[in-house]
Amino acid sequence: MEEIEMFLEEAKELMDKSVNHCNHELSKIRAGKATPNMLDGLMVEYYGSPTPISQVATINTPDARTLSIKPWEKGVIANIERAIINSDLGLNPQNDGEQIRINIPPLTGDRRKDLVKQVKNEAENGKISIRNIRKDTNDSLRKLLKDGASEDSIKDAEASVQKMTDAHVLKIDDLVVLKEKDIMTI
Repeated sequence: MEEIEMFLEEAKELMDKSVNHCNHELSKIRAGKATPNMLDGLMVEYYGSPTPISQVATINTPDARTLSIKPWEKGVIANIERAIINSDLGLNPQNDGEQIRINIPPLTGDRRKDLVKQVKNEAENGKISIRNIRKDTNDSLRKLLKDGASEDSIKDAEASVQKMTDAHVLKIDDLVVLKEKDIMTI
């Protein structure tokens, strides 16, 4: 019985991580407003090695349409600018020698629709991850059945896994609704 509880606890933990990962990925998709986490994942060449931008500069949002990036060392400003230009973010940095400013252009209707597609795609990846966790957990439970666990306890555990799966998929759907609303708001 405690093995079943262990599998259920592990499944819940993994599903929570999938939802958190999906939320993190959705937060990277810009909705027309400037947010510092838009630059998450952007790597800057720093003393010969790629380093996350958040480890070489302070990123602020002075207003809803502007990002301000102030490097801790002036020597790295050109590398930050180059990393932004070479990224697929479509941003145009302006360097004044002290800091970099990025004006976030308003989204066009077509771009908004593309972003909604991207959100739905990311959400589907999260749902697939959750369904894979369900499959793996159910496979582990069936192995316990072969090892002598009672059929009723396995059926109950599988029902619990399904409820957990449904709840986590619903959380992802809620995240999508919020993000879609955020993107489509002009």
